[in-house]
Amino acid sequence: MPTINANGIEIYHDITGPEDGAPMVLISGVGTQSTRWYDPFVAELAGRGYRVIRMDNRDIGLSTKFTEHGEPDFAEVLRRKAEGLPQDLPYSLSDMAADVVGLLDALGIAQAHVVGASMGGMIAQLVAIEHPARVLSLTSIFSNTGNADLPAGTPEARAALTRPKPDPMSDRDGFLDAIVALNGVIGSPGYPVPAQDVRRGAAADLDRSWHPTGFTRQYAAILATRDRRAELSRLTIPVTVIHGVDDPLVPVTGGRDTAAQISHATLIEIEGMGHNIPPALNTRIIDGIETATRAT
Repeated sequence: MPTINANGIEIYHDITGPEDGAPMVLISGVGTQSTRWYDPFVAELAGRGYRVIRMDNRDIGLSTKFTEHGEPDFAEVLRRKAEGLPQDLPYSLSDMAADVVGLLDALGIAQAHVVGASMGGMIAQLVAIEHPARVLSLTSIFSNTGNADLPAGTPEARAALTRPKPDPMSDRDGFLDAIVALNGVIGSPGYPVPAQDVRRGAAADLDRSWHPTGFTRQYAAILATRDRRAELSRLTIPVTVIHGVDDPLVPVTGGRDTAAQISHATLIEIEGMGHNIPPALNTRIIDGIETATRAT
């Protein structure tokens, strides 16, 4: 199993593409495994010459779990943040950014293109902010800056994300139905993914690893994260920001706010795209990533 010890934990990763290709790290969103960067997407990047590294974030997939820390109290996290108090959480998004750098260290990679989606976009931003010498380019996909004044996702989308799902050990079909329903709420209305494909991918992820409390701790890290606008404004590396106009979970204003902080950033807004990367948009998303990678 391709796991390495980095930043004090075990991190699962896989690598696709030519050994001499420019390294590119793909960072997943909250509660999602590295497999959410689907094989055809990775294969297209590799076909363009990149050495593509997928990783399971801490507390999910096949990387180290933090189960012993229990589940956080989201209201307490928000209260502490509002009052400027230290958080009592097992890790932060900065710790997760350090995991990316630790993985690069273990692989002997000095610099990489960094791509993140949703929470992964926040982590990718922090890699660029806190470890600037390690980042060749940054692509932030349907993410935001941590600006508390940004509009929240729709109540329906937030409820669909956080609503407890059936226990797949006793109700596998119910669990998979819930994942299909979630995709129906937050997915791309202009590029619908067939329900059977969503279900097949969810089943494969379930069989690979099921760790629901990891989602809660990752989500708490998102709630606790800081406003990154001032720090983003100081980035000098090439940056692409990609966002769906029809994203109900992280509204497009999050992408616009991200790009607005970085004077040289390229903002790509896609009509009909929600909070996922449907196969029909693979090439368009990868073309967007390359607007940053080719500027290095």
